[in-house]
Amino acid sequence: MVARTDLPFMMHTIPHLVRMCNFPFVQRVLFVDTAPLTGDKVGRPGIGTLEELRACCAQLLDAGVVDRIVDIDYTDENRRRLYAKHLGMPYIRPTHNYKGYPIFGTLFSLEEVPGDYVIHFDSDMMLYQEPGYSWIEAAIEVFNAYPHVMSVRPLAGPPHEQGPQQERNFSRHPDGLFYQYKMFSSRAYIFDRKRFDQLLPVPVLWREYKTEWLNRLPTVAKTWLNYIRKQGMLGSWEIMVTRAIEHSELVRANLCSPKAWTLHPRDRSPQFLQALPSILERVEKGQYPSEQAGYYDIKTEYWL
Repeated sequence: MVARTDLPFMMHTIPHLVRMCNFPFVQRVLFVDTAPLTGDKVGRPGIGTLEELRACCAQLLDAGVVDRIVDIDYTDENRRRLYAKHLGMPYIRPTHNYKGYPIFGTLFSLEEVPGDYVIHFDSDMMLYQEPGYSWIEAAIEVFNAYPHVMSVRPLAGPPHEQGPQQERNFSRHPDGLFYQYKMFSSRAYIFDRKRFDQLLPVPVLWREYKTEWLNRLPTVAKTWLNYIRKQGMLGSWEIMVTRAIEHSELVRANLCSPKAWTLHPRDRSPQFLQALPSILERVEKGQYPSEQAGYYDIKTEYWL
């Protein structure tokens, strides 16, 4: 899924992700968010025009990096249908959360692709995968062997001899194949579609109001307040899914194998963007500074 905020890096990261996965996907779909930017997305550096975004998407399609380009369909009918299924409340107005994250776009993309499994990467993610290894095949083996696993992702951050250093509240499965969590991350994952559907609808979360008594209202009342008076902003979809996981027997799994791992860049500085091609080249070779081991957010100062 791409928006105008992704223009500074998407032509590097998206081909990189497809190349690293090296998997015969049924479809590789690029979803385009055409909605006005909101939240902290408004102040992102390097925001381009919708025309520039479409031109980049067309280049990726022409180059065979993706198979299909789809605009997110924001019609009222579509929004109500998807919110009814995923959130249990059709009459929710916002399509993005308080930070500008595209909640509706995420749900739309999940429903728009075929297959028993759905794979998603945020468009700024980086991935290493050792030649001859497939994190996707390993994930499907986990799904087949462990009915309580709802989603799988590669190791978060390069391997560290003592395990993940940036994460908390997880356990290593006794079989040693994956770390398991009762929380969700939306940056990179493969879903077992049927197991994910077991969680639905996930609980709706609204951002706290400045007026205290409004915070004590039940969720249904907050939803109608939003619908009638356009008050309130949606919270994090990650946390909504996390709340559903907490009240289920399902877990998210991070593969333990050091043969595949991801990095997430928070940096959007000119220095980082200039160095991005060389950073991706190092990642694709499995190279990283020792200080990066165990951490999934890229430590830019050690890469430049």
